Parts: sequence; C-alpha cells; structure tokens
Amino acid sequence: MSAIEVVAPNLKFRLSGVTSTIIQLVPVQARTIGIATLGPGLPDSLPRMRWWQLPSLLRRPKSGRKRIWHARRNTEMVAGLLLKRVFRAPLHLLFTSAAQRNHRPFTKWLIGRMEAVIATSARSGSFLEVPHEVVMHGVDLDLFHPPTAPDDDFAAAGLAGRFAVGCFGRIREQKGTDLFVDAMIELLPRFPDWTAVITGRVTPENRAFAQALEERVRAAGLADRIVFLGEVDDVKVWFRRMALYVAPSRNEGFGLTPLEAMASCTAVVASDAGAYAEMVVPGETGAVVPAGDGAALTAAIEAYLVDPSLAETHGRQALAHVRRRFPLAREAEGIARVYDRLWSGR
Repeated sequence: MSAIEVVAPNLKFRLSGVTSTIIQLVPVQARTIGIATLGPGLPDSLPRMRWWQLPSLLRRPKSGRKRIWHARRNTEMVAGLLLKRVFRAPLHLLFTSAAQRNHRPFTKWLIGRMEAVIATSARSGSFLEVPHEVVMHGVDLDLFHPPTAPDDDFAAAGLAGRFAVGCFGRIREQKGTDLFVDAMIELLPRFPDWTAVITGRVTPENRAFAQALEERVRAAGLADRIVFLGEVDDVKVWFRRMALYVAPSRNEGFGLTPLEAMASCTAVVASDAGAYAEMVVPGETGAVVPAGDGAALTAAIEAYLVDPSLAETHGRQALAHVRRRFPLAREAEGIARVYDRLWSGR
C-alpha cells in the first residue's frame, strides 16, 4: 500500500458499465502509476487492496503525496468523504460523472464536495454545475479488434443467413431492445440474407419484458432469424461476427458498446442517447437517430441491409476512427492529467 497513490473503488456487486470501465482502465493506468481497486465483483488480475488494508489510507504513501480516491458512484463519494472528513485520511477526492440528466440534490451536494470532477462526455458535462474536464472513455484495442480467425466469421456461428446485425447488452426497455426487435420484425422478411443476434442478461424485473419480445418474434415466424443468445461467454467474438451493430438505447450513461463494435471493424447505428452521438460519425462510421424513434431506427438499419457493402465500408472507417480518437491509453492519459493537477494543487 505504500506504493499505491490512487484508489479506484467499485462499491457495487452487480456488473455494470462502471465496473467494466474499471476492469479495462485500471491495468492501463497501472503501467505508469500506483493504483489499486477496492470492492466486490472484480477479477483477481486487477491490482487490489483488501478491506483490512483500509487503515493504511490514514497514512500517506511513500511519495508523500495525498492519495486520490477516484469515485464513480454516489456510494463511493460518500465513502471518500467519510474517510477524509471523519477519519482524517489524507485524500484528494475525484468524481467521474457519466449521467445524462439533472442530478438529484444529494448528488449535487456530494459533487460539490469533490476537489475535481471529470465528465465522460460533453453532454454529461452539460448537467454539471461545477468546473470539470471532459475525458471520454476509450476502448481496449487489444481485446476488441477486427476479425483475424475463422471463428470470427459469422458462418462459424452456425446461424441462418450471410450477414448479421447485433444488439448486445442488458435486455430492458431503457436499452431499447424492443425497438430493435420491432425493426427486425419489419425488415428481415424482405432481407433473407440477414439474421439478427441479441445477447445480454435478463434481470428478474425484466423477465416479463424479455419473454414478451420472444413471443412477438415467434408470432412473426422469425424465431430462427431473430436469435436470443442470453449471456455469452465471450461477447468480443460476436462483435467481430457482426456486419452491423445497433445501439437503440432510450437513455444511457455513456455506453461503451458502439466503441467496442467499431474497434471490431463493425458499422454502428445508434440512438443519440448517452455519448453515442459523440462517438459515431454519421455517413462515415454509421448513423445516429433520435432516441426512442423506432421509425428512424428502422430506416437507418434498412440502408445497410439494402447494401451490405456500405456496412463493410463504414466498418473499416469506424475502425480507423476509434484507433485515432478512442484508444484506452488516451483515456488514461486524460485522467492522469487531472491527477497531476490535484497533486500540484492546481
């Protein structure tokens, strides 16, 4: 712990986008700074501190600088304030905000107690009432990459059709899974070369929603061409198998899946929820439509089903775009600049 200068808490048991960010980002940060995670639901491969080591936060690391407590949730801001104000831990408090909405009064109060704030997009920053810096998420270009092996071809999946269009993530109304299903029910009868693939976890509160979607697909006679895979062991290979990826969220925090798709050389149709509109370049790497607009989503998808070569072209351009703008190392560098300003007192 004497070498740890940054703590990245993850005070949530269930896997979420924040957890995914920590899992991908911390190993990159650990190449240049002493950083450790704290909390449940994280792989053992990450540098971690244990709960019994919390008292060590009451002392400065060997560098003599205050440690940075990098919170990403309300619970983590509360924990940081308790450590600093009640237990007098020598900490700098930093919060990263991805929310695309006006914050509740308590959250605003917590954010106002932070010494620095990062917004993950210009849109999320527009909801902040404190000075902040925009550092957009990046994507691990080693994990998410173009097809390189026979198993990366859609044919290896053993499903019908020559081309695939995918929608990945938790199955729920917020994610717009129903909008994607409706679009597929309308389009696929006219495009027999295409198959739709849906992956993602169904939580108990969304089970009836998911079952209703599957029933609509069966009623349309498309059960072999709109395929629900549930949670898959490795979603990365499915990104590589897709010719087109669709992110139809009604609302979103940031949303990493379009970046993961583009890094896999896959074109993207996305709503303008979250930071999607700041990732996708319309007419170059994909298309952006108004969130919740099923007709616009269907029309944007149809353009690619009509012309699969367009999906191929936009996929190549998407890969170049992500490599230029969104490598994970660039996110780590942006965060490091904020750390340095905290340590220098600026």
